[in-house]
Amino acid sequence: MKPLENRIAIVTGAAQGIGAAIARKLVADGATVVVADVKIAAATKVATECGGESFAFATDVAEESQVAALHAEVQKRFGRLDILVNNAAIVPFTAWDDTDFAEWRRIHRVNLDGAFLMSKASSEMMRKRNFGRIINICSNTIFAGTPNMAAYVASKGGILGFTRALATEIGQFNITVNAVTPGLTASEGVKASPHNNAFGFVESLQALKGQATPEDIAPAVAFLASDGARWITGQTINVDGGHMRH
Repeated sequence: MKPLENRIAIVTGAAQGIGAAIARKLVADGATVVVADVKIAAATKVATECGGESFAFATDVAEESQVAALHAEVQKRFGRLDILVNNAAIVPFTAWDDTDFAEWRRIHRVNLDGAFLMSKASSEMMRKRNFGRIINICSNTIFAGTPNMAAYVASKGGILGFTRALATEIGQFNITVNAVTPGLTASEGVKASPHNNAFGFVESLQALKGQATPEDIAPAVAFLASDGARWITGQTINVDGGHMRH
């Protein structure tokens, strides 16, 4: 029996990159995955690749009505939800002097508000069955203080604190809440951005040499979603080739 056999999962921001790799890994481990993303055409392609009963759903995670519609559809189709992966995020490259309040709010709206709305709706479904796994995709930039990303780093720092607090709040319902902090990863979004120029420098700081791929991040998420991680909650697992060492 596969470790996630018969589990129902939502992965946000799963139309590409790390989110898509997580969706595929969860399915390989036996789960059915709802691919939630604003990019519905790309999300549909990923869901089709996943096969089975997996499907895509157009979702802006920062819009409460869309989050509610997503969960209503999951309830209608499956009657339950076991796993939530909060992966959807905006990853900017904006110098501090160019970061105004509108930019600050744009990033926090998705990265932090979205995680709140998704976790609120998902945990309500999970607690009815006294079981759940919530995994938040954070970032090792919260340890590195990476430049040109102040709003992003602040939002992901919020995710770290949110993970710890939520784990305390809902552990009584047998719901675990953990975070994964990837380092610089060769996803489509990163390779199309100025962050692509940082791989050489980052690799010089890593204990392991080479570039991370989205497929390097997904197994840690799948483990935290499994029964093997039932006694792990409120924790953050750093998956960055030993760039940041704690």
